[in-house]
Amino acid sequence: MGIRVNSNGALKILLMVASVFIVLAGLKTATNLLVPFLLSIFIAIVCHPLIEKASQFKIPRFISVIFVIVIFVSIALSLAGLVSKSLNQLMILIPEYRIQLVEQFTWLTAKLAQYKIIISTDLLFEYFDPAAAMGLAATMLSGLGGVMANLFLIILTVIFMLFEAPSLPSKLHIALDDPDRRMKQIDQFLTSVNHYIAIKTVVSIATGFTVSLMLWAFGLDFFLLWGVLAFLLNYIPNIGSIIAAVPAMSLAVLQLGIAPAGFIGLGYLIINTVMGNAVEPRYLGRGLGLSTLVIFLSLIFWGWLLGTVGMLLSVPLTMIIKIALESSEEGRWFAILLSGDEVIEK
Repeated sequence: MGIRVNSNGALKILLMVASVFIVLAGLKTATNLLVPFLLSIFIAIVCHPLIEKASQFKIPRFISVIFVIVIFVSIALSLAGLVSKSLNQLMILIPEYRIQLVEQFTWLTAKLAQYKIIISTDLLFEYFDPAAAMGLAATMLSGLGGVMANLFLIILTVIFMLFEAPSLPSKLHIALDDPDRRMKQIDQFLTSVNHYIAIKTVVSIATGFTVSLMLWAFGLDFFLLWGVLAFLLNYIPNIGSIIAAVPAMSLAVLQLGIAPAGFIGLGYLIINTVMGNAVEPRYLGRGLGLSTLVIFLSLIFWGWLLGTVGMLLSVPLTMIIKIALESSEEGRWFAILLSGDEVIEK
């Protein structure tokens, strides 16, 4: 009897693992369709509070939706044009930067040889190639630009979502088996996500502006591009700001030299320390109740599954899963594992 129970339990676990892998494989296959849809949901959640605010002033919903969408599209197209133009210029100049890198490595190996330290220039070029870091940043931004190719589909989906939003609570109330409790969870989730995204957006804008201003003061090429990169990657928790600093510092080594690059790195460190450890926690509080480890792992997982957009949406997507687990008796234990230290403090 005990063997049968253990066998049934093992079979159940095996079926669950197989189901998860099948679902992930399906999501991976449908990435091209799934990413614009998820981005549409994200944009709709961001825009919805503005629409509700406009309704308080008796502004017709049609006008407020069109107005908000026009503002969003204008900003998106402006950023896309800036990034595209800067990336084209950067790709043209990368061969010149590589030539400068060879000259610097030749000088460095000659200096080291005076102290009986023999290092091959080819070895240095193999393990330290700033142009590769700039190419990686260009690839990431190009991946995000690929999503912008579906801008019309995304905007159209967002418009329909915003017009459908007022009737959604009534539909959920009819569809859910325990509408009062579920609606409370959904409202709490939307409030938390809106709060998180609002604070994160303001901090990201401030970070991007400050970074651009600092790099302009140093005279670094493409300072606006690196500011936009800092703004976007600041949405990625924990390591996004570090990734944003690498290509700018790599270009600084080639264009300005090692000492200015070091000062630029120090500037990045000060900006991210102030924004991430002083400004953001003051207004964000405990955030969305996810542990730091879970945020980092979700960044890796969603980035692998959905690419650059998945990295940017890693926290909201993980929160959706956490709330879904909290509403289930069987999955509540896993939701607790995803939570931060506030669960222990309670």
